[in-house]
Amino acid sequence: MLPDFIRNLPTQIRQWVAPNIRSFLGEHQPRLWILSLVVGIAVTAAAILFREMIGVIQLLWLKDSTERVITAARNTPWYYIFLAPVLGGLVVGIMLEKLMPQRRTLSVADVIEARAVTGRKLGLRDGLLSAVITVISLGSGASAGREGPVIHLGATLANHAARRSGLPEWSKRTLLGAGVAAAISASFNAPIAGVLFAHEVILGHFALRSFVPIVIASSGAAIISRRWFGEVAAFMIPDYSVTSYWEFPGFALLGLVAAIVAIAFQFSLFSGDYLARKVTMPLWFRPVLGGVAVGGMGVFLPQILGVGYEATDLALQGRLPLFLMLVLIVAKTLATSITLASRFGGGVFSPALYLGAMTGGAYGIMAASVFPELASSQALYSILGMGAVAGAVLGAPISTTLIVFELTGGYDLSIALLLTVAIAHGINQAIHGHSYFHWQLEMRGLFVQAGPHRAVVSNAKVMDFMTAVDPDEPPETYEADGGTPCLHPTDTLDTALRTFDSGGHPLLPVVDEVEGKTIVGWAEQVKALAYFNKRLIDASEEEHC
Repeated sequence: MLPDFIRNLPTQIRQWVAPNIRSFLGEHQPRLWILSLVVGIAVTAAAILFREMIGVIQLLWLKDSTERVITAARNTPWYYIFLAPVLGGLVVGIMLEKLMPQRRTLSVADVIEARAVTGRKLGLRDGLLSAVITVISLGSGASAGREGPVIHLGATLANHAARRSGLPEWSKRTLLGAGVAAAISASFNAPIAGVLFAHEVILGHFALRSFVPIVIASSGAAIISRRWFGEVAAFMIPDYSVTSYWEFPGFALLGLVAAIVAIAFQFSLFSGDYLARKVTMPLWFRPVLGGVAVGGMGVFLPQILGVGYEATDLALQGRLPLFLMLVLIVAKTLATSITLASRFGGGVFSPALYLGAMTGGAYGIMAASVFPELASSQALYSILGMGAVAGAVLGAPISTTLIVFELTGGYDLSIALLLTVAIAHGINQAIHGHSYFHWQLEMRGLFVQAGPHRAVVSNAKVMDFMTAVDPDEPPETYEADGGTPCLHPTDTLDTALRTFDSGGHPLLPVVDEVEGKTIVGWAEQVKALAYFNKRLIDASEEEHC
């Protein structure tokens, strides 16, 4: 018996292992792993260059290239502080008008859109130009974050590599996630958070076959960025500890307060964008006018200029008074809203962390005045506030919690942070119903949050499944008075299915949108349904493999 088992063991192992190896190779996993490492290295180099170039632009007017903007501003004439955002806005406005067809810089929402809409590309030229415009914006003092633009830059480089890889669609989306993870890891020195952010926000699911490539990219980015910037966490905080479990109701209340700040911040962003769209003026002048407002505020409150890491650090260390933190919550909200509405480049990640640190710090001072024997240090409340506000704004409570852990090195407050972040996120969802990124997408008519079925019918177009007419044959003309409705190539799948159903038509002409009469293809109801089912199956396979 035993000799037979030993003799047959190689065959049994081969029969067991061979199909797995064939599947592994058939999915091009080795090539995907190598490409992920290459993408991680390239994105890290771009993120380092991006960060250093902001310092170079800042050096021109602050005589300092570090993140200590407040300290440098004390030794800078007021008119430099005022004029820097104005002149930077002039350069940004000219570049937007002459070079950017979208008439805006690109952001995390564009990355989510590229993942959700099959065939949507992140152009390398537009991505690089957007990064340059953001460097000038932040370097000249515009009040916004650098992490979102770096994420878009990383995704652009990854998308460029994916288009030339010959890999399947799911692998290309995985490479997109790898670029995002590397960008987060390089920017924040947070490799674990980078992996989770790529899954939670960009891919929208946790697939095991995507996990390894994304980890490879994020780990490579962390190693290189730590060699360049050092091993230290982004923020240095004093010692802290949870004084008593009786504080947890206070932490829950902080979650509520943080939610209010996050909701107000997003409402300010939405309102600023809406008002900017209502005002008619030359595009080049918008950043100039925004620069006047931000520069004027910066003269009196230099804490709102740029990314704001020094002010965030001061709040974490408990070195800001209560009244100033309350003022800065309002001022930073307004400054960031004006910055982004004026078409400066930048993101919302750093401002959300800033507002959270100020909110938590102010709350900690007030809590200590009411319950001095129970309240923990101000640093602890600032950390909790950072996670709560950022998690609510970004719609990424899990990865935001990890980012705060890795930014501060504060793993000892896990229960308190999770509770605070969860409450803030839940209340924000109850009021706004979506994150800032999903609001941006819904403004473009893209609904990626309501599940794959809603995303498919909203984002897929008639051109994706129609049968094009033979260009060599004489063109047919559509007659509107014949009683048969028509479709256009850019109509959504939802529109097509409703049109098929409303009239019971199995076949509809697809008419050229410019001329309005020439038939460019035919759409069949059966093919539309088959395309819909295939996209749902592909989405299910990608999420569960």
